[in-house]
Amino acid sequence: MSALADQVLFMKNIDKRFTGVHALKNVDFDLNKGEIHALVGENGAGKSTLMKALTGIAPKDSGEIHYLGRLLNPRDPKQALEMGIGIIHQELNMMDHLTVAQNIFIGRESVRGRGLFLDKKRQDERARELLTRLNMEIDPTETLGKLTVGKQQMVEIAKAVSHNLRILILDEPTAALTDIEINELFTIMRDLATKGVAMIYISHRMDEIGMITDRVTVLRDGEGVGTRETGDVTKEEIINLMVGRVIYETPKTTSNVPAGADVVLRVNRLNAGKLVKDVSFELRKGEILGFAGLMGAGRTETARALFGADEIQSGTIEINGRPVWIQSPEDAVSHGVGYLSEDRKRYGLALNLSVKDNAVLATYEAFEKGMFIQAKKVEKVAREFVERLSIKTPTLDQLLRNLSGGNQQKVVVAKWLIRNSDILIFDEPTRGIDVGAKSEIYTLMNELAAEGKSIIMISSELPEILRMSDRIVVMCEGRVTGELDISEASQEAIMQFATMRSQEAVTAGQGV
Repeated sequence: MSALADQVLFMKNIDKRFTGVHALKNVDFDLNKGEIHALVGENGAGKSTLMKALTGIAPKDSGEIHYLGRLLNPRDPKQALEMGIGIIHQELNMMDHLTVAQNIFIGRESVRGRGLFLDKKRQDERARELLTRLNMEIDPTETLGKLTVGKQQMVEIAKAVSHNLRILILDEPTAALTDIEINELFTIMRDLATKGVAMIYISHRMDEIGMITDRVTVLRDGEGVGTRETGDVTKEEIINLMVGRVIYETPKTTSNVPAGADVVLRVNRLNAGKLVKDVSFELRKGEILGFAGLMGAGRTETARALFGADEIQSGTIEINGRPVWIQSPEDAVSHGVGYLSEDRKRYGLALNLSVKDNAVLATYEAFEKGMFIQAKKVEKVAREFVERLSIKTPTLDQLLRNLSGGNQQKVVVAKWLIRNSDILIFDEPTRGIDVGAKSEIYTLMNELAAEGKSIIMISSELPEILRMSDRIVVMCEGRVTGELDISEASQEAIMQFATMRSQEAVTAGQGV
């Protein structure tokens, strides 16, 4: 069979404009039966806009979409799904309080008695048959909210497949998954491919693209700049196509912190909730202290306790040699601590406010004069930091939701710099942003450290930890299990500490 006969999708000369932004410029994209095709590019390159055009979320302005040999102009995602085109968004769109089966068949429930009564038994059985066919070990009667993020994602895939799917779009599907869950996802994807389902895989993780995809198409500034067979292209070549420049990810080998640098934060035997157990560490002036560990190690929980977002049960915290008691985020901010949450959209930003309003969000009282806000002063300060951090935005009045992920992250940084925070906690600072924006965030963090700011960086990506940290604290099951100077750190050493308590538990259980 020819490649043309295998083709399920051909998008030709797709063009799309938003106010002040030419998002897509005559983009071509094609997809074959049973193929896993990567779609990559920096944030703002046009990947999501192209998929929105395909699924009817934001119809194209011009161009043609050919699906199964016919012209396609979907009105909305519902119609696209009914035609066999499904999308799994980075933020899952499910109902936690319903069961797995109810989520899969919502709006298409099994009924009896002339449609007057729900046939729960039949619906659960239908879900069980579907999950078994997809080799997903999930109980259809389980409440969705009790499942891990990885299992919830599989349920959403099952829901899409139940619509006689021909094309599945996966947008950053591994961002919140463990390595085991990623392997399970890839197994399911390969199985779907053997069944003829074509997949579009959007990701910033270059290693995964090499593992799971057949071809890769690169967008840059709204234009298609190339399609390659994955086996014939290197990671460096893909990145060069994405950003128009070469970006090197070399690990740091020596600390940049001067000998004898002051300790700005000392934490001693901190306990908070179930995942912060006797945590102790020190942070020095101008240091980037990496926090590594597996999912559930307690890294984010430690950060939240330090920032006053979670209640501290016991332990002490000293800032610049003085004991402090942090009971709320307001307390932390007053002591010069800023927190960049791993979920910036939920905890770090107000997406429906402007760039300038977000930039001064933590410092509004400084711009008050009686009952009024000094608008010119706000504008001046916001513009200064937008320029300093090279935040790409048409105007300061642009709604933050319209910025790319990397630029949103920079606005969070601007918020805490305007507040003049001396201790910055970066929790998964590059999650969901592209390699170009990652490099800019790395440069910014190094500049801040050189200026004397002290940074705690939590990351699940070991290459990132090794590239950025001066020292590394490793956690496992709520406890600090190791500390490494960057000169002695390696992925193997980190993983040994990251699994240490689990190994001890197994050994203890065997009576060795």
